[in-house]
Amino acid sequence: MPSDNAHLLSRIPSLAYIGLVLTPLFWAGNAVVARGTVDAIPPLSMSFWRWVIALAVLLPFGLPGVWRQRQVIRQHLGSMLALATFSVGAFNSLLYIAATTTTATNIALINATIPIFVALLAWVLLGDRTRPIQAIGIALAVLGILTVVARGDVSVLTGLQAQAGDLIMVAAVFSWGLFSVLLRRQAVPLPALTFLTTQILLGTLVIFPFYLGDLLFFSGGFELSRDTALPLIYFAIFPGILAYGFWNHGVHQVGPSKAAIFMYLTPVFASILASVFLGETLGLFHIIGGALILAGLLLATRAGGRLPAYRKNA
Repeated sequence: MPSDNAHLLSRIPSLAYIGLVLTPLFWAGNAVVARGTVDAIPPLSMSFWRWVIALAVLLPFGLPGVWRQRQVIRQHLGSMLALATFSVGAFNSLLYIAATTTTATNIALINATIPIFVALLAWVLLGDRTRPIQAIGIALAVLGILTVVARGDVSVLTGLQAQAGDLIMVAAVFSWGLFSVLLRRQAVPLPALTFLTTQILLGTLVIFPFYLGDLLFFSGGFELSRDTALPLIYFAIFPGILAYGFWNHGVHQVGPSKAAIFMYLTPVFASILASVFLGETLGLFHIIGGALILAGLLLATRAGGRLPAYRKNA
């Protein structure tokens, strides 16, 4: 009966679209909640415990598959470790570090350029051909990033005065681009749930020594309370597990090209949530930079052909 219900749900397109709308909402919430709680929870603690909680939720469902596929995992352990380092390990840790010195709106705008970084790295590392219209789209999106990072002031760039958080967020997006390209080059033949469980397990192990060093020598950790536990649970469940499941289901039901358009809702949701909960305001540079990024993404992903596919578990 459960399989019949799952089959019935998969035949209702509206559910896929609902999931694709909720996914960028959860990703936007990731940036907003991180920005709002980063003073109470150190970034590396935030990243480490987010994945510990997610792993605890997933293990009862994912562990049997990990055990069955242990030979495949062992054969591809080097590739799996590299993939986990750039995705689970580096991307979210850098995002949370960025939240200490930049706004949730900036984080979401820069995060929206992930497809551009994937295309650039696929061109450099895999030799993928880039059509002229895609090149124009990439250039516009990069100009949009520079507008956001410079806060609309060219002297910020020429004087090397950009906010550290914006530059760290660019590094985070670059890290996810590397993960996406490596995922394509070193494809691991594992079911989705087994792959995700293994990635979170390995990524948590990668984060652990950095978290331990930060705990012992720098931040001292955080006090566990309702105000710190709830954000961690949110990070694990909503932008982690649920967003990943909704995204994959949506891609399967409506196709990657249509699903990719929903990514553009992330900075929209983030700006609204940040305005309501954090008191952030939109500047003219946000609007100009966001418009350039959106135009660039539309040109690069629609008119110029599809960009390389990538998984998202941010």
